Amino acid sequence: MIVSNPNGVNSRARGSAAETYQFEADLSLKRLRDVLDATWQRLDVEPDVVHEFEVRLEQHWRPLFRLLMHLYGSRYDFFYHLQQIVITAAEAWAARSPILRAQDYHRINEPDWFTSQKVVGGALYVDLFSENLGKLRQHIGYFKELGLTYLHLMPLFAVRPGDNDGGYAISNYRSVDPRLGTVEDLRLLADELREAGIVLVLDFVFNHTSEDHEWALQAQAGDVEYQNFYYIFPDREIPDQYERTLREIFPTVRRGNFTWHDGMQQWVWTTFNNFQWDLNYSNPAVFRAMLEELFFIANTGVDILRLDAVAFIWKQMGTGCENLPEAHMLIQAFNRLCSIATPGLLFKSEAIVHPDDVVKYIGERECQISYNPTLMALLWESLATRRVSLLAQSLSHRHQLPPRTAWVNYLRCHDDIGWTFDDADAAAVGINGYDHRNFLNRFYTGQFEGSFARGVPFQENVQTGDMRISGTMASLAGLEQAIEEDSEELKELAIRRMLLLQGITLSIGGIPLLYLGEEWGMLNDYDFVKDPAKAGDTRWIHRPKMQWHYLDELDDHIASDSQSIRSRIFLSLQRLIALRESLPALAGQQMQLVDLGNSHVLCFVRMHEAHRLIVIANFCESPQTIAGNLLRTTGLGRFFEDAISGETISTSEPFELDSYQIMWLERC
Repeated sequence: MIVSNPNGVNSRARGSAAETYQFEADLSLKRLRDVLDATWQRLDVEPDVVHEFEVRLEQHWRPLFRLLMHLYGSRYDFFYHLQQIVITAAEAWAARSPILRAQDYHRINEPDWFTSQKVVGGALYVDLFSENLGKLRQHIGYFKELGLTYLHLMPLFAVRPGDNDGGYAISNYRSVDPRLGTVEDLRLLADELREAGIVLVLDFVFNHTSEDHEWALQAQAGDVEYQNFYYIFPDREIPDQYERTLREIFPTVRRGNFTWHDGMQQWVWTTFNNFQWDLNYSNPAVFRAMLEELFFIANTGVDILRLDAVAFIWKQMGTGCENLPEAHMLIQAFNRLCSIATPGLLFKSEAIVHPDDVVKYIGERECQISYNPTLMALLWESLATRRVSLLAQSLSHRHQLPPRTAWVNYLRCHDDIGWTFDDADAAAVGINGYDHRNFLNRFYTGQFEGSFARGVPFQENVQTGDMRISGTMASLAGLEQAIEEDSEELKELAIRRMLLLQGITLSIGGIPLLYLGEEWGMLNDYDFVKDPAKAGDTRWIHRPKMQWHYLDELDDHIASDSQSIRSRIFLSLQRLIALRESLPALAGQQMQLVDLGNSHVLCFVRMHEAHRLIVIANFCESPQTIAGNLLRTTGLGRFFEDAISGETISTSEPFELDSYQIMWLERC
C-alpha cells in the first residue's frame, strides 16, 4: 500500500513554493491511492511486486509531480491525466516479466553498469544486415566474435510505404515492420541477446508520427480530440508567425516547417518531412499516449531507448522551438516514470545541436547517455587539417560529464556529418568557423586539392552555404580513392586513418559505437539511387548492405596468414576491442589532456580507480618525434609498454610515432 503522509504539511502550505509543491504532491498521491489499489486488484499483482513499485513511486513522486504540474497544471483536466499516468506506470510494472524485473534490481544496485570498458556498441539496419529479426538471431555469434556487448537496431517498427525517412516515420509503435518480423521475434531476439551478454538498443521516435498513424488518421477523419494531438491550423496566420523564428531542417526537400493537407484543408506542423507530423506535447493526452508506447517497447526487453530529435519536442511562439526548458522537463518526466515502472531502462539522447545544448540533455535524471556529435565532427576535422588544436580546445572543457552518465562516441552513423563545433572554440585557436566549415565540406566531398575523401553533399543549401556530408567511414578516410588509383601506399594510409579514429573512440571515455560495415571498411554504395524510395536521400550512400561472403574471405586469410584489406581492418579492430575490454583504465569518463607541444599529436591520460593509461595519437602522415621526458612526467614512470604494438618505450630518450599511429601506453 502507498504510505503517504501529508499530515503537518498543510500548516506550511502557505510557506515556500517548495513546501507548497510537497503538500500538493502528497495530497494528490493520497487521493490516487484508491484507484491505484483498484489497479493492483484488477491485474492480480503479487504484494511484493506492488511493494517494489510503491517504494519507487514514493521516491520519485514529488519531483515527478512538480514536472507535470509545470507542464500541465493549468489544464482543466490535469488530475484526470495525472491519474491515468499513474495507472499506465502501474500497468507497465505489472506487465514486466520476472526476468526483466530481476535485471531492474541488478541495475538499481549498479547504476553505472554501462560505464564499464567492456561495453562496446554496434548499430545496424536489420534488413540491410540480416534481412529480418529471425536471421539476426543467427548472427549473435558474429557480434560476440567481434566483441560487441551493445547492439542498436535502427527503427524497425511499422512505417508508411515508400519514403519513410529511414524508418523514422512510424505508423504503429506496437507492430514490427512485417518485412522484418513480428513483436514476438523482437522479444525472442531480446532474450537471446540478454543471454549472450549484449544489451539491446532501439529508437523511440517521439517527436512525430507518420501521417498514416492511427492518431493522424483519426485527425484526418475530423476527430478534434486527435487533431489536438498535432499542430493543425486552418490558415497561414499562426504558422507564418512561428516561421519567423524557425530554421529549416531539410531545405532541399521542401521549404518551411508546415505542410498543406488537402484532405483536411489545413496546415500541419512537419519539422522534418511532410509525412512526419509533429506531436503536440502541450496536450497531456499526448504525453500519456506516448508513455504507453514507451512502456510497451521497454517491456519487449529493450535496455536502452535512443530518444530521437529531442531538441524539437516542445514548441513556443517567438522561439526557435529547439532546446526549450519544457523539452528537458518532458524527458525528465519520462525518466522519472521509467525509474518507477521500468527502472533498468536507460535513455540515449540524440541532439545534433550546438555543443552547449547537447550537454544539457545529459544527466542521471534525463538522458544517462548521449551521442557525442562534436567529438565525431572534430575527429574528422583533425584528419583533414592534420592538426588537433580545435579538437583539444573542445575536449578541454566539453568532455567531462556528470556522474553515472556517458558519451556514446562514434565516427559514422546512419545520419550525415554536420560540423557542430563551437565557433568560440574555433576562434580561440585562430579559426573562422564559417570559412572552416566551407573548407571541410569541400575537403570531404573531394573538391579540395589533395583531399583523400569521397563523401557526397547532404542537404546543401545554396542560399546559406550550409551543407552536411554523407559517406562511409572508409570512403571518407581515403580507401575509396586508394582503390580507384590502385595505390598500395594510399591503401596503407587509409587503413591507418581508420584504425587511428577507432583507437580514439575506443579509448577516450564513454561507449564506443561502430556502424556495422566499418569493421570491413565498406565503401559508399552508389546503387541507392536505383531505389525510388531512397534516391532523394544521399544518406543511403553510407548504409550499405552487409556482404556475408566477407566472413569466408576472413577465414581464408586467417588460414593462409595473408590478409586482404577487409580482413586486416576486421582483425585489427577486433583486437583493439579485446584490448579495450582488458584495460580497466578505459572504464568511465575521466580523461585528462596532455599538451606535448606538437599540433599534430593528441595526448590524454585515462584514469579509473588505481589504473592509468596514456593515449598518444598522430593525426599526420608524417612521423612525429615525442620527448620521452614528457611521457615520464605524465605517466610517472620510466618505461611504458604500448598495449597495441607491444613495443617498450623508454623515457630517457625521444621516441617516434609513425604516420597515423596511436599508442595505448601502460607503465611497465
